[in-house]
Amino acid sequence: MKVLNFGSLNLDYVYSVDHMVKPGETMASFGMNTFCGGKGLNQSIALARAGVAVFHAGMVGEGGKLLLKTCRESGIKTDYIRTIPGKSGHTIIQVDKNGQNCILLYGGANRSITKEYVDDVLGCFESGDILLLQNEVNLLDYIIEQAYDLGMMIILNPSPYDSALDTCDFSKISMFLLNEIEGEQVTGEGNVEKMLRKLKTMYPDARIVLTLGAEGSVYQYKEEQYHQGIYKVKAVDTTAAGDTFTGYFISSVIEGMPVQRGLELAAKAAAIAVSRQGAADSIPLKEEIVGE
Repeated sequence: MKVLNFGSLNLDYVYSVDHMVKPGETMASFGMNTFCGGKGLNQSIALARAGVAVFHAGMVGEGGKLLLKTCRESGIKTDYIRTIPGKSGHTIIQVDKNGQNCILLYGGANRSITKEYVDDVLGCFESGDILLLQNEVNLLDYIIEQAYDLGMMIILNPSPYDSALDTCDFSKISMFLLNEIEGEQVTGEGNVEKMLRKLKTMYPDARIVLTLGAEGSVYQYKEEQYHQGIYKVKAVDTTAAGDTFTGYFISSVIEGMPVQRGLELAAKAAAIAVSRQGAADSIPLKEEIVGE
């Protein structure tokens, strides 16, 4: 069984601020750093640091050498990453004094995926392999269709949630990992219990992992349901918390861990990530977690 993450690779320009800039406001920042990130890259790094042999597929442009270097140093297999003309995907991130963030995303090379490229990459995989997706690349609907026809297990983190997801056939998803806001966008329900019931009705054969911020997380599959609390730490930067949780939970599924242990592992990994600056740089190695 092989694991493929078909996702974004971004350069993150992170500004430390007292508070989020308001409309019409000009404000000096305390500092600025450049990190490698993107939901795709972050989740691949989390998988790799959790001990999973993960292939990444995606496009990079200007600045791509740094992204490729980060992938390779993190143990990600880069066979399917392509370099094209133009700018790499990037973000402008504000991180306030409480560790909260807001993000402006420019797709760049991440939005240059072609059907021919998708076919070339997926042609190297087969039934039973795992495909992880987020919503920061184009042609997501086509990728899902082709992977489903191959018999791959498709795991989707529908973030950021926008109209591009309207053309995707969610009935072909094996597992959803989403936060409370995305859960409401998918179901139209703001109450967590109603949200979980609606997700079960809409996608009865899918595993659901719902993250709830300070309230922890919930796993649901048919009649099974497990809850996991958070590990409280001083938050420095929450940018990669969800991606870290996603990568570590998927690693637990691949290893065949009991669900409750997998949720616990993912929660511990996310807690370490939020206590550090940056996105990719904040994601812990597995030995940092299990060695505690």
